[in-house]
Amino acid sequence: MRHTSGRFLLATLLAVTVLTASAVCWQPKYTGQNNESAKSLPDNKKHAGKGSDGEAAKVHATAEQKVQLATQLVNVIVTVTDYYGRFVTGLARDHFDVFDDKIKQQIAHFSDEDAPLSLGIVYDVSGSMKDRIVRSMHALKRFIETSHDDDDFFLIGFNDRPNLIQDFTNSADKVLSRLMFVQAKGSTALYDATYLAVEKAKQGRHAKKALLIISDGQDNNSRYTYKEVRTLVKEADVQIYAIGITDMGNDGLAGLGRSILEEVARMSGGRAFFPSAYNEAELIEICTRIALELRHQYAIGFYPTDVESDAKWHKVNVTVNPPKGLGHLSLSFKDGYQTFRK
Repeated sequence: MRHTSGRFLLATLLAVTVLTASAVCWQPKYTGQNNESAKSLPDNKKHAGKGSDGEAAKVHATAEQKVQLATQLVNVIVTVTDYYGRFVTGLARDHFDVFDDKIKQQIAHFSDEDAPLSLGIVYDVSGSMKDRIVRSMHALKRFIETSHDDDDFFLIGFNDRPNLIQDFTNSADKVLSRLMFVQAKGSTALYDATYLAVEKAKQGRHAKKALLIISDGQDNNSRYTYKEVRTLVKEADVQIYAIGITDMGNDGLAGLGRSILEEVARMSGGRAFFPSAYNEAELIEICTRIALELRHQYAIGFYPTDVESDAKWHKVNVTVNPPKGLGHLSLSFKDGYQTFRK
C-alpha cells in the first residue's frame, strides 16, 4: 500500500508540473482582450502604434491611385531639332518639363524608342495632280522604304470621293502596287479623305498613329466642311504630315491650299512641307525626312492634376533644358488635348 500511495503521489506531482508549465507557455496574444476578439481585428489595428508612417504612406498611395483612375494618361509626341534642322536624340526625362494650362506636371511616362506606328497614306489622285503623280509615287516609295519594319500602312486615294485602296498591311509592295493602277482624274474631296483617314488611323494596332497627306490642298467636292475636319483633327491623337504639291507661279489657289495643309498638320503636332512641284529629288528628300522624323521622337506622358477643371480644351506646353553645347533647340508637338470629363 505504501508503494501504491507513493506512485499515486508521484503521478499527481508530475501532472501538476505539466499544467503549470502549460500555463507559463501559453499567454493571451493581446493583453486585455480575449483571443477571439484579437482574431477579428484588421491587420492595421493589430499593429496599432507601430506603423503610423506606413499607414500614412498607404493612404497617400491610395489617394494618388484614385486621382490617376479619375483621369487618363495624356501622351505628347515631341520632335526636337537643332539650329540646322537635325534631329536631337539621347535626351532624358529630366531634360523636359511639361505644363498643362501653365501648371507643371509630373512626367509619368517617357520613351525615346523607335516604336512602330499605324500610318495612313492619303493620296490625291484628282485631275489637278495628273502631271505630278509619277514623281510623288517615287517619293512615296522612298518614304515606305525608310519606315519601321513593323509599321502598318493603309492607303486612301481620293478624287471625287475617298476610297480605301489598301487596308492595313505591313507590306510596302502591296501599297505601291495598288497605286500603279490609279489614274489621276476628277475633282478633289480632300476634307472627306482626311476625315475618313483619321477615323481609320484610330483603328490601328499600334499606339502611335500618323497620316501622310500628299495633295495640292485644294478641296472642291467634300461633304465634310473644313471646320468639321479641324474639330476631328484637334480631338484625335493622330499626327498629320502633309506634302503640298503646289505651283505658286501657275496656280492661283496654291496659297489657300498651303494654308489648309499647314493648319491641319500644325494642330495635330505634325508638319507640312512644300517642295517644288517639278523637283523630284526635293520631294524624295522630304519624304525621307518625314519617315526619319517619325522614328526619332520622344513620347512624354502625364496624368493631369487638375481633374476638376471645367475646361473643354487644355493647353499643353513642353520645354527642354538640354545639356550644354547643344545650342538653341526647336520643339514640335500637339499643343493641347480635349478634357476627359463628360
